[in-house]
Amino acid sequence: MSFVVEGAEVLLYLNDRKSWILKVERGKKFHTHKGIVNFEDLIGKPYGSEIVTSLGIALKILPADYLDHLERIARKTQIIYPKDMAYIALVANVRSGSKVVECGTGSGALTSYLASLVGPDGKVFTYEMREDFQKNAKKNLERLGLEKFVEFKLKDITKGIDEKEVDAVILDMATPWLVVEEARKALKIGGRMVSFSPTINQVEKTVTAMEKAQFINIKAVELIMRGYKVKVNETRPDTLMIGHTGYIVSGRRC
Repeated sequence: MSFVVEGAEVLLYLNDRKSWILKVERGKKFHTHKGIVNFEDLIGKPYGSEIVTSLGIALKILPADYLDHLERIARKTQIIYPKDMAYIALVANVRSGSKVVECGTGSGALTSYLASLVGPDGKVFTYEMREDFQKNAKKNLERLGLEKFVEFKLKDITKGIDEKEVDAVILDMATPWLVVEEARKALKIGGRMVSFSPTINQVEKTVTAMEKAQFINIKAVELIMRGYKVKVNETRPDTLMIGHTGYIVSGRRC
């Protein structure tokens, strides 16, 4: 069993709607509408146990992980949903040691997920045209401790990709079809290109450009996710669901 130590990041869990990530520092206190928690009372407690606030509210103590941080990422742009993020990484064949080009960085959510997969020997080269977006993304990656696996590039990717012989090119931008030829030049033989687009018009233009550039195994998919309310004798689909988020186009350089 592991225990909370000074300097650790912990998740104090109240319920599915409310929880907090805290860095445990001796001599400090955490103030919330549910009461006060003395950090020194956390030190030495086993993960999975509870801490009781000054108002008598019990909070579960868990180690904070990547997904906890991802839910709280500072956003200047809409981020890609986890359901799409995981599929994109899968069809791009991103793994430990991969060399990946990404555009655009946005808030850095997808960047962070790719970075978590390519380490310790791989690298994500992420292109972004807006400096304010890039600065925010850098801060997010630093909070997650993943910045060492990322090289940030303030550049219009349609003007060319600097990297060569990369394993994957992943595009989350308004005009991915303008980058298809540059992606083909940057990819190694057998490398994969994936794009994420919210409208079908973008998909049509991207697929047409990929066919012209002689990509193979070109596929376009849309992922729909429906949650369930689970209760004995009352289980049913959630009233609200995540419907359309975007289309994912993938293909392989030959």
